Amino acid sequence: MARGKFITFEGIDGAGKSTHLAYVADLLRSSGKTVIVTREPGGTPLGEKLRELLLHEKMHLETEALLMFAARREHLAHVIEPALARGEWVISDRFTDATFAYQGGGRKLDLIKLSALEEWVHPGFQPDLTLLFDVPLEVARARLDASRELDKFEREKADFFAATRTEYLRRAEQFPERFRVIDSTGTFADVHAELGQIIACI
Repeated sequence: MARGKFITFEGIDGAGKSTHLAYVADLLRSSGKTVIVTREPGGTPLGEKLRELLLHEKMHLETEALLMFAARREHLAHVIEPALARGEWVISDRFTDATFAYQGGGRKLDLIKLSALEEWVHPGFQPDLTLLFDVPLEVARARLDASRELDKFEREKADFFAATRTEYLRRAEQFPERFRVIDSTGTFADVHAELGQIIACI
């Protein structure tokens, strides 16, 4: 059985990635693929418990990064890797690029430490495709202000999100073979048309 594909959705809070995730999942299902939709932090019973801590509790920066990778190891072992081995396609709302962007870019944790954790938790394993939804900071903030109650990351200041976005774009430049940067300020129709073209080529 052919291995499945792993697609990750990335972007700063308010970029609109989650809005388009269901569209891509339905697109793949319509072509006969079996699709698992999941998220980080989370994706497993333990990961969801860690998610609550990570999104709402104050903690040391390095504790935060370690818990992110702990949840990720569970996610890989119990959801992502088994599904891919069965030939299923996995779509995840965030993966390791988010940790580099938020804990590395936004929180200023040494990227060398994050690279060491990445190599430990999933050596040589990367998404087949990473969709980075990019918007100006003011657009992202306006979307967040109009949404639900915000978690601790969503309540951060503009300079945090500027640094997070910068690190996302740096990662996209570093790994152009798997990243596709989507201008998420466009209409739903425009974004969906671009996503359809990208998915058709994977």
